[in-house]
Amino acid sequence: MASSHSSSPVPQSNSSDAFFKKEMDTTKRFRPVQSLPDVCPKEPTGNAGNPSNLCDSPSLVADQHRWTIYHSKVNLPAALNDPRLAKRESDFFTKTWGVDFVDTEVTPSFYLPQITKEHFALYQQEITPREKVHERCKNICTTKDTFDRTLLHTHDKSRTDLEQVPKIFMKPDFALEDSLTFNAVLPWSHFSTAGGKGNRDAASSKLLQEKLSHYLDIVEVNIAHQISLRSEAFFHAMTSQHELQDYLRKTSQAVKLLREKISKIDKVMCEGSLRVLRLSLTRNNCIKAYNKLKLMATVHQTQPTVQLLLSTSEFVGALDLIATTQEVLQQELQGIHSFRHLGSQLCELEKLIDKMMIAEFSTYARNDLNRPLEDDCQILEEERLASLVFGLLKQRKLNFYEIYGDEMIITAKNIIKQCVVNTVSQIEEIDTEVVVKLADQMRMMNFPQWFDLLKNIFSKFTIFLKRIKATLNTIRSVVFLVLDKNQKTRDLEDALQKNSAKESSVDTEVAYLTHEGMFISDAFGEGDLPPGAADTTSQRNTSPNSEPCSSDSVSEPECTTDSSSSKEQTSSSVTPGGVEMMISDDMKLTDLELVRLANNIQELLYNASDICHDRSVKFLMARAKDGFLEKLNSNEFVALSRLMEGFILDTEQICGRKSMSLRGALQSQANRFVNRFHEERKTKLSLLLDNERWKQAEVPAEFQDLVDSVSDGRISLPEKKPAAAEERKPTEFLIVEGQKYATVGTVLLLIRIILEYCQCVDNIPSITTDMLTRLSDLLKYFNSRSCQLVLGAGALQVVGLKTITTKNLALSSRCLQLIVHYIPIIRAHFEARLQPKQFSMLRHFDHITKDYHDHIAEISAKLVAIMDSLFDKLLSKYEVKAPVPSACFRNICKQMAKMHEAIYDLLPEEQTQMLFLRINASYKLHLKRQLAHLNVVNDGGPLNGLVTSDVAFYTGNLQALKGLNNLDLNMAEIWEQKR
Repeated sequence: MASSHSSSPVPQSNSSDAFFKKEMDTTKRFRPVQSLPDVCPKEPTGNAGNPSNLCDSPSLVADQHRWTIYHSKVNLPAALNDPRLAKRESDFFTKTWGVDFVDTEVTPSFYLPQITKEHFALYQQEITPREKVHERCKNICTTKDTFDRTLLHTHDKSRTDLEQVPKIFMKPDFALEDSLTFNAVLPWSHFSTAGGKGNRDAASSKLLQEKLSHYLDIVEVNIAHQISLRSEAFFHAMTSQHELQDYLRKTSQAVKLLREKISKIDKVMCEGSLRVLRLSLTRNNCIKAYNKLKLMATVHQTQPTVQLLLSTSEFVGALDLIATTQEVLQQELQGIHSFRHLGSQLCELEKLIDKMMIAEFSTYARNDLNRPLEDDCQILEEERLASLVFGLLKQRKLNFYEIYGDEMIITAKNIIKQCVVNTVSQIEEIDTEVVVKLADQMRMMNFPQWFDLLKNIFSKFTIFLKRIKATLNTIRSVVFLVLDKNQKTRDLEDALQKNSAKESSVDTEVAYLTHEGMFISDAFGEGDLPPGAADTTSQRNTSPNSEPCSSDSVSEPECTTDSSSSKEQTSSSVTPGGVEMMISDDMKLTDLELVRLANNIQELLYNASDICHDRSVKFLMARAKDGFLEKLNSNEFVALSRLMEGFILDTEQICGRKSMSLRGALQSQANRFVNRFHEERKTKLSLLLDNERWKQAEVPAEFQDLVDSVSDGRISLPEKKPAAAEERKPTEFLIVEGQKYATVGTVLLLIRIILEYCQCVDNIPSITTDMLTRLSDLLKYFNSRSCQLVLGAGALQVVGLKTITTKNLALSSRCLQLIVHYIPIIRAHFEARLQPKQFSMLRHFDHITKDYHDHIAEISAKLVAIMDSLFDKLLSKYEVKAPVPSACFRNICKQMAKMHEAIYDLLPEEQTQMLFLRINASYKLHLKRQLAHLNVVNDGGPLNGLVTSDVAFYTGNLQALKGLNNLDLNMAEIWEQKR
């Protein structure tokens, strides 16, 4: 029953305690009744034929403010709780109200004062102004609905009363059948009659009855209050029920009539047209079903076709067919029960193709790398290779190049093994039955045989790398073709997006013109009409009565199917080898993946070079185990080094990157060779110096030719001339750039050794720094050892010389000068072969040059010291007396002549003059000291004359020596200068 608080009559009063007072007038007690709106106020109710019914029955429209019998109400709580009744009706409990239940007046309390009106006088005086202000505000502002406050007060009072009722009675699952509920409501302790507790239990039971009756009264009062609030809505609903029944009856009749008319219209006007549309739809459905069946028949042939393509190794075509079929199954044939397993079968078939392609690529790599290594570097079946690569890229098998890399390692091992086997089989000295291991057989080869084997291996590896490069270039070209296709596809998509943006702007303009009621031909000329607008216009001008599908429309769905299933468009590309390939658009590879794959393939070529170098290093190390490479002479090692350098350069040219393993092995062997080379020559030089007697040696013609070749700018050992050169006699001096050098045999061999060092650097550039260090050490060793033997007189014990003569000293000085002459040439030779960052090593030659010059100066000082000691000994006994020349001066001149005779042929004239000038200075110093001791002065006396005669004799003899005639002796310095 619907009810509304606003429609319920509520008594009005000026105070809150005036509710439900019977003394109030009825007209003041109730507000005007607000009934529910009439359902159909314009139509009569009841019998339509009797107009008086409109006035007899109450109207919800006209009589809504007039009191009727429907406004009468009954106070249910007053009826139920009538105190005049003796008792209430029987229930589970009974209660006796008693006839003496009357309203009694409450006796005033003795403890409360009597309150009169005068007590509120002060309050009224304070509140009266506020009340006036309040009244004025009430007139200005809209008064609140008193009913809301009254209802709120009533609701709060009811809720307060209901809170007295225990919650157990409010539970939705309250049932006395439940023992727990029953015991909670009716404790059995109140009904016990045992012992003398009967009166007390009866009183307790009566108290329980009264409590429950009180709860019942509260509930009944609240129920009656709720009924009083909704009584008006109840009676209003009952009044409207009859009207609704009349309306429903008339509506049913009208609906029945309308259905009859619609049925007639349907038969006359709609059934024929709908039948035409239905048949047309059926025809289109039949066409689609026919096309579906044709497509299913085509799809059904997928597996046999794939098997046929696989039999001819057409992996790309098979994959394209599988991809197209999968797309058709997902788009066109989705849900076909007969094809429910075809998708999984095609997936398994695709996995099988993946395995077949990998196996096929492995077989191709094996066949390509194991072909006979001839000069032919053509690619094996380039078209097959390109097809395999396309298929692997389509399936995202981007690690296929690792298979090729594994085959490269195996093939490189087999190349060396096959070369060794072929070479060993041609050598009769090696018995393969006795020496079983291949490495041992290889170690039995001599150097020429092993060198030829190494040369053969290097040539095979060169062809091997060229083939790998050609194959990998083909693979990279395929990758780059796919990358280029991706770029073109993106450019095409960008262009299509720009065109679609332009077309959308044209369509927007056309739509605007059409919406404004204009014809497109009015807005555009015939030449300016866009294609999209022209199509729209032609479609709009098409006759609407035309059939939706003509008899030839069977091909249209077929074309639609083909277009939907052939999204994998292809484009033609040509590989560097001239093989034309069709690239499909369904290769879902990013540019980053393709570029990374291309880089990995290029890295594989670098790895191929590293593999060849690594295998070559192992081959070298296998032969070097017994010290074979360290025992090679210079020519053999130079030939080996040149061969290895040539192979390294060839691999760098083919692969475009340096491989360091073989270069490192060559450097290691070169270091060992340098150590052995240096130790041999240092030992040889040590033996030569220990056996050198420091006498002038004859210079063979070959050494003169060697020096001449150096003078021509070629620091290399000249080739030995045939017998004609042997008829040339040795010479006494070595002619170097027009100067004569008297040397010992050790120095001649040292020059040859130095040239061997320089030539070794030319032949093996990688050992330049090591050779420079070793040569510096050799030159230092010669300088220090020669100093020990000559200046240090070590030759007396080593060789057995009786004494170290001035001739030995002069010869040693001249030999050192010869070496010093060649040091700048050696320095320039090494400087031309060093890197700029290595130029600091050239300082070794500067130090060596300084050491040699110091040594030469020490020898010159030693020669002067010899004559100085002689002058000191002879002149200390000199006496100024006749005869003239004195014996002292004759001995001095004799010793000077011997000194000149010893050194003149060994030292150049300039050095001889400088040496004798120093000797003359020493002579003048000693003579001056002796004259001062003898008190002989330059006074022209007899003693002065004797001394002058002796000095003239000394001067004449000294200037008579060869090469000293122009020597300025300045003998006036022997006299003390007068102060």
